[in-house]
Amino acid sequence: MNTIRTATTITTLGLVAAMMAGCASAAGSSPAEEEPVTELRLGYFANVTHAPALVGLEEGLFADALGDVDITTQVFNAGPAAIEALSAGAIDATYIGPNPSINTFIQSAGESAHIVAGAATGGAALVVRDGIDAPADLEGTTLATPQLGNTQDVALRSWLADEGYETDTTGGGDVSITPTENAQTLTLFQQGDIDGAWLPEPWVSRLILDAGAHVLVDEADLWPDGEFPTTVLLVRADFLEQHPTVVEHLLEGHIAAVQWIADNPDDAPGVINDALEAETGKPLDDAVIERALQHVTFSVDPHADTFQTLVENGLAAGTQKEGSIDGLFDLTLLNGLLEAAGEEPVSAAGLGEE
Repeated sequence: MNTIRTATTITTLGLVAAMMAGCASAAGSSPAEEEPVTELRLGYFANVTHAPALVGLEEGLFADALGDVDITTQVFNAGPAAIEALSAGAIDATYIGPNPSINTFIQSAGESAHIVAGAATGGAALVVRDGIDAPADLEGTTLATPQLGNTQDVALRSWLADEGYETDTTGGGDVSITPTENAQTLTLFQQGDIDGAWLPEPWVSRLILDAGAHVLVDEADLWPDGEFPTTVLLVRADFLEQHPTVVEHLLEGHIAAVQWIADNPDDAPGVINDALEAETGKPLDDAVIERALQHVTFSVDPHADTFQTLVENGLAAGTQKEGSIDGLFDLTLLNGLLEAAGEEPVSAAGLGEE
């Protein structure tokens, strides 16, 4: 039997009951008061850490929840690119890592977007070549991350600083960090042009199983109880304000996707792999998808209590500005659905509405 790590306690029957009952929106608007919308534009990455998006699309769960509202998608390599699209109004919501969510919120003085749910925790690590067996072996090496300022980029820079290494955002310092698209990172590692990378799944498992890398740092080891957010669901602030019912329906599809993963541990790897193949043109080896899923937990809880630490890490890494994240979270729609399903609400940790 396949092992799928989930932290959701939502029952399918309870969720269906909640959907049938129809929960009130966070903004207090009724559908009649909302501006009509016929399309929701959703961003996500072709990563295992974005499995709720992959499953929600592949199994038609978003389409079922959204009804007459069409869902269109755009695939990104990393968070900063998704934020650029969100800020430009090219997409309405996106699955994304926490650090780019923090960045856009601070840079916009809280006006850009809000996190409405969690999606995944875990599933990120620093993997390196043979001959690197301890932090002391990293001086003079070149390491990759998905994109400057993305969640794994911040994690690597913060960890290196804790280990006494200096880095900068232009690739200089004691350890050179080269932001690189994930697929290219695999190629560069296989060619010996980089020494390692801090990546999300399935790229950690791909470098290990396809290219002979080994884990130097599992990010889970750096957090209490091994829990750290990898993926959240972020919605553009004006879209959330103008179309709360549509966002609520998106969340219904999201919750259903997380629950589907929990309920279908034998089928989930194949469904996720089919979705990845559709985006990348090639499926993952069974061993890769199996290993990747063992290191990711899927949950609607965004673990808001970790975000102040993430802010401090971003400041230490030099990839974000100082500012407040009060108001970053709006979990009222999510908690309305959970309450209607008889489930415990999730916390905004004092950083927004819940």
